[in-house]
Amino acid sequence: MYYVPDGTEMCGYYECKECGNRFLALQTGPQLVCPYCGEEPDMEVGPDEEMPVAAESAKLIQVVKGAEEVERMDTLLSLAVTGGDYAWI
Repeated sequence: MYYVPDGTEMCGYYECKECGNRFLALQTGPQLVCPYCGEEPDMEVGPDEEMPVAAESAKLIQVVKGAEEVERMDTLLSLAVTGGDYAWI
């Protein structure tokens, strides 16, 4: 799972259109390579092979601003994935 470091002031909330996973990332671009189903391309290609392209299948849903909001979103995503204790809400 991908989490943002403590004290992060701004991050992006993404959803992958291929696998459906949602995650936070420090980048806030319109699309990213999914850390779950996307693969980093192997740039060592032979003379008869095409250059691989990284598919940016994760789309930005929301930019989360403020350390408290980032921490809250990080905790909510963690609870959704792990099914942990939700008594803190």
